[in-house]
Amino acid sequence: MERADYKPGALAETSAEPAEGDRWTLVFIRDFRHPPQKVWGALVEPGQLREWAPFVPDRDLGGTGSATFTMLGGDGGEVESSPAEVLRSEPPALLVYDWGGDLLRWELAPTGEGTRLTLRHTVRDRTLVPMVAAGWHICLDVADLLLDGRPIGPIVADEATRFGWEDLRDGYAERLAPG
Repeated sequence: MERADYKPGALAETSAEPAEGDRWTLVFIRDFRHPPQKVWGALVEPGQLREWAPFVPDRDLGGTGSATFTMLGGDGGEVESSPAEVLRSEPPALLVYDWGGDLLRWELAPTGEGTRLTLRHTVRDRTLVPMVAAGWHICLDVADLLLDGRPIGPIVADEATRFGWEDLRDGYAERLAPG
């Protein structure tokens, strides 16, 4: 697949749960056709993260401790760095980190066909949840292509709007609306 041909897949299984204070947690579930160990590598190895995630870490995330995440701009260029802290790492099943005040919990479970990834991303307010869901949707589509051996590079920041981010955001906003 060529990068220009990428189109987002169907909306993922998602929910929004209240968290501490006025914070909310996006629960985003995605199935991969690859074993947990392979998906784990995409979550922790800087070289693989550079190919799909909205940031590049300054180290492998497979161990606990501090890290620096450098955000990527829409052209793949680096734009700003922020502190992160890997709180738990249990390969290849659980990765938890704090990224600029957001808590991200990546859970991997083997399935008969590959791996079920459950991302729990806690943000500061509910209005951000559909936007975060749309961003992770595109990122994880791109990660799936990488794992299939067909990398197209990260689609992040303003560039994501050219690949259906706004429609995804609107779809997730409708799906995740209160009540």
